[in-house]
Amino acid sequence: MKRFALALMLFTAFAAAALARDPMALNDTPQELLSPPFGDEAGHKLTLADFHGKIVLLNVWATWCIPCRTEMPTLDALQAQLGSDQFQVVVLSIDAGGFPVIRRFFKEIGITHLKPYLADSLRSFAALAVVGLPTTILIDRQGREIGRLVGPAEWNSPESIAFFQKIIATKEN
Repeated sequence: MKRFALALMLFTAFAAAALARDPMALNDTPQELLSPPFGDEAGHKLTLADFHGKIVLLNVWATWCIPCRTEMPTLDALQAQLGSDQFQVVVLSIDAGGFPVIRRFFKEIGITHLKPYLADSLRSFAALAVVGLPTTILIDRQGREIGRLVGPAEWNSPESIAFFQKIIATKEN
């Protein structure tokens, strides 16, 4: 009986630690990051340098990617809650169908706080070292990668919000 109680306590402690985990691991040191060219709906050509001075959560995704579709509302909610002159969620689509496909998808699932961006998939994958979708990269104010997650996440969870608030408040990022 004592072993069962001990096992239950350990399981509960490990489960609580797993639930309280940050949404992504941070790099020991910021890494230089290449930027593929990408565009917005107005036809402006951009790079990540256009977001210099902000913490950026860059999400590379596509409308045909099921995990991307699932996490997009959480990215929209994160932008709604924390988006500012200090922090921005940038969703970079690689959809071959372009902005009409993205607009239809945004309307279908109610995305209202994110601005869509579009890039060539091959150039994006190479420049950003993307190995799967979705890939989310946390970028510091100087345009360097400070964290990365391949796969979906619940970006608007209380733990994620607290994690990003801490990053935003850290002035060296």
